[in-house]
Amino acid sequence: MKKNILLIAIVILAFSCKTDKKANQDIAVNQNKEVVKTPFVWEAANLYFLLTDRFNNGDKTNDINYNRTKETGVLRGFEGGDLKGITQKIEDGYFTNLGINAIWMSPIVEQIHGGTDEGTGLTYGFHGYWTKDWTNIDANLGTKEDLKNLVEAAHKKGIRVLLDAVINHTGPVTDQDPVWPSDWVRTEPQCSYDNYQNTVTCTLVKNLPDIKTESNEAVELPSQLTDKWKAEGRYEEEVAELDAFFKATGYPRAPRFYIMKWLSDYITDFGIDGYRVDTVKHTEAYVWQEFKSVCDNAFAEFKKQNPNKVLDDNAFYLVGEVYNYGISAGKAFDFGDKKVNYFDAAFNSLINFEFKWNAAQQTYEAQFKKYDSLLHTNLKDYGVLNYLTSHDDGQPFDKNREKTYETATRLLLSPGTSQVYYGDESARDLTIEGTVGDATLRSFMNWNEMEHQQDLLMHWQKLGQFRRNHPSVGAGKHTMISNAPYLFSRSYTKGNFKDEVIIGVDIPKGEQIIKVSSVFKEGQEIKDFYSGETYKVSNGTITITVETNILLLEELN
Repeated sequence: MKKNILLIAIVILAFSCKTDKKANQDIAVNQNKEVVKTPFVWEAANLYFLLTDRFNNGDKTNDINYNRTKETGVLRGFEGGDLKGITQKIEDGYFTNLGINAIWMSPIVEQIHGGTDEGTGLTYGFHGYWTKDWTNIDANLGTKEDLKNLVEAAHKKGIRVLLDAVINHTGPVTDQDPVWPSDWVRTEPQCSYDNYQNTVTCTLVKNLPDIKTESNEAVELPSQLTDKWKAEGRYEEEVAELDAFFKATGYPRAPRFYIMKWLSDYITDFGIDGYRVDTVKHTEAYVWQEFKSVCDNAFAEFKKQNPNKVLDDNAFYLVGEVYNYGISAGKAFDFGDKKVNYFDAAFNSLINFEFKWNAAQQTYEAQFKKYDSLLHTNLKDYGVLNYLTSHDDGQPFDKNREKTYETATRLLLSPGTSQVYYGDESARDLTIEGTVGDATLRSFMNWNEMEHQQDLLMHWQKLGQFRRNHPSVGAGKHTMISNAPYLFSRSYTKGNFKDEVIIGVDIPKGEQIIKVSSVFKEGQEIKDFYSGETYKVSNGTITITVETNILLLEELN
């Protein structure tokens, strides 16, 4: 543990916890001594975001496919990460030890086979956002059997799985990947982003065909897709499923509904728990209400067909990427000439692009108080996904990895859902020599440096486990107790489950007397989750000696 970190977190529970090893779910005993399962709460989740190709190589036999053999720009080709590699880390307990209870993977559907060069060096679709076939998993990443095994392994550990949904565009056009028919896509104009129309009815960038999501006209399947399916021996099956979908729903055979059907199959076939949705503001808002309906129906069908695989009564989760949305905007994103509400009847949560700026400019209390206020008023019953590092944000909170401990503290103790970007916990380098643009953010996971990052990893693990075990941290009500030392409480109640914690930050080193009477009763024994030390409440206080700069205290039975 680095000595220059001025952090102390005192966590006080109103009940004792133990682990149910079978389901890896926390079990609590409430004040009436009743056994209560700690609920999984999306608004308080600790979510890990990884690029599927860049995390862990579990199967070296699938590293080269579709003749993707040309030399690429630095970090712009496939690097070998795959679904089997992620499953290995799930089963090894890596995510459990890190306190992660949800994983979001970059898109895994089959990507264009060719590559493009827009001044960055040849680039293949390693990132997953250049779709060729929504119905198939990219061979570089694995198979449907691999995905099935991954979801099952995650669920056994109490970890939810989010895939990444792209409806706005196909992949770029290459010699191997022809443009889709003109009734499916537009290839111009390019978006100028100066109003609503010029953000939605246009192509994001050059050579990225835009799906005509506004169209309700029936279209035939693209010939390049039907020819591919016939060659793979699954044309009749795919067409029959489409016929059944359109007959059951009554939707027109418009481009967006084909894609929604294909994406919903990953729910009914594999039981994924949610989607992170790409490029939300570049598609008509009503499309996402339709998508929610399709996903909800698919999730209900999965639960009906697989009652033994149902984790809880949570609805299917949708979190949207509305680029540059910030929590201060509440529910409305402002295009300049139009404000759009993407929450109601659509998204549970939006990615919060503002969080890193708040973290850099505000005190802990100013940021926590602001988020508490907004999440319990304007955004009540909804959430935001906070991050400090991401795959396409060239201005992360700590690009040079100089504030790695503060990154964990800010992110994991903040109200809202936390998004840990792969390698945040191990100081993975974000400034790779020779890279252009966002490629520098997407290096392979630095497993070979883990032994040198054990103190940092422990910091992330302890805070992550604490956050996972206590929904009050992300979803609870925030109340400041004192300014010096800085103490605050978080409390969360759902049915007969109640979780209360007290947290302190930046308390000076040495012996300290901490007031805990607002939650703890006189004489109660307290254990520090971080060090294993125990304390006893006396005169409404505990006396501690701050050495590691962090305490996670919980009541003993």
